[in-house]
Amino acid sequence: MARTRRADMFTVDGRPSADDPRENRARLGDERTTLTESLRCQRLTLELKCAGLDAEALARRAVEPSTMSLLGLVRHLAEVERATFRRLLAGQDAPRLFGSEAEPDGDFDGAVGDPEVVAQAWAAWRAEVEFATRFVAEAPSLDSTADDPANQHGSGGGPMSLREVLVGTIEEYARHLGHADLLRERIDGRLGQ
Repeated sequence: MARTRRADMFTVDGRPSADDPRENRARLGDERTTLTESLRCQRLTLELKCAGLDAEALARRAVEPSTMSLLGLVRHLAEVERATFRRLLAGQDAPRLFGSEAEPDGDFDGAVGDPEVVAQAWAAWRAEVEFATRFVAEAPSLDSTADDPANQHGSGGGPMSLREVLVGTIEEYARHLGHADLLRERIDGRLGQ
């Protein structure tokens, strides 16, 4: 008989625990509230998946030849936040944080087990999340658009609304949080919810 494995992070007997900070969130809100709350919970989940790990564990690679690590995901998602909210929507000239044209995978390749690198990654991610949160709160409408002529954000090469950016960012986090579940389980056996 196959053994059933249940999540152990923030669960009690396989059910959500009152200690899970993602529970009891805003419900039945308008579209902006629903989207921003969903993104807030995705961001919080990233933090939870990384909680309690030292620099070496955060930088541990999944499986050769992959360069993916939890720290790499933090750095990558900081880049995603920066590209979509600062560059695309706000129109700021904000260079990449961890990569370049010559080193496009710098977010993952530079994710090494150094406490300073970890602190820098979290500080950058938090700064980008803070900027994005403020930008979305101050935006006049979810219909506000920005032009994505090079199709770097999935627009098909044209205008993209704030609504589309929020949904795309939620999708990006969701995809990578699945990776984070596997990475965390490989590091210490913890199973996420």
